[in-house]
Amino acid sequence: MNVSFIGTGAIGLPMAKRLIPHHNVTVFDLAPDRVNELVQLGASAAESAAKAAAASEIVILMVATPDQLEQAVFGPDGAAEGFKIGATAVIMSSVGVESATSVADRLTKQNVRVVDAPVTGGVVRAVTGELTLLTSGTDEDIERVRPVLRHLGTKLARCGGRVGDGQAVKLVNQLLCSVHLAVAGEALNFAKRLGLDPEEVLKTVGAGAAASFMLNDRGPRMLSVDEPPVLSAVDIFVKDSTLVKDAAARVGADVPLLEEANAKFKDASAAGFGRLDDSSVIRAFEG
Repeated sequence: MNVSFIGTGAIGLPMAKRLIPHHNVTVFDLAPDRVNELVQLGASAAESAAKAAAASEIVILMVATPDQLEQAVFGPDGAAEGFKIGATAVIMSSVGVESATSVADRLTKQNVRVVDAPVTGGVVRAVTGELTLLTSGTDEDIERVRPVLRHLGTKLARCGGRVGDGQAVKLVNQLLCSVHLAVAGEALNFAKRLGLDPEEVLKTVGAGAAASFMLNDRGPRMLSVDEPPVLSAVDIFVKDSTLVKDAAARVGADVPLLEEANAKFKDASAAGFGRLDDSSVIRAFEG
């Protein structure tokens, strides 16, 4: 099957790598080093998003933000200029309901099918192919892309029949992830201020009722003496928690803990840590 992959960032790159042994993969990204890495593994490079879309029946969109999605699809040389009639676009970016539905509405008018399938699980699970895919759209369209998606995740969650339902579930997911990540930094900084060994505290509470994926995954990176590799940047959580905050405001949901977490991510970004690993949010608590 011919598959194009547009957007090969921290999570997109390992996802694209997993497809290369199984499909004819064409890639496009503004970062040539990532494209070259995939070409060396057997992918083909496209000069633009439009040419990438023209090369395949299934086109995966894995950019970082709503603005990037808009540019990748409808900007100059965007994918919308190249889609084949009847092709399927798979929106795997976390861009919120409004962005996904806006893109889908316009592509549908071009006789392009759209599946909404944001992911959760982070870089580690992208590498191992154990992501959870939050799919929504018609049954027919999801089954059409299942042979591709099965190489990316172990769970294809069915979130609804409308494009945007997957994004809505991802917003709930990111509310929890944002709060869990921020409070992990708060707790470990609290342990330091109490005069405790934070590494020992992490081992202890990480094995009990206070454990969470974010605490056990990000905690060691928060406490690392060396700068941890960037697996997901602080600015990604600025973006995601802001999407949640804005969506909550639209539907009248009270999200005070999310709002506090959002403020901490913004504080960390404003302090110059935005492009560092998201575990750097602990620095917003260190004063």
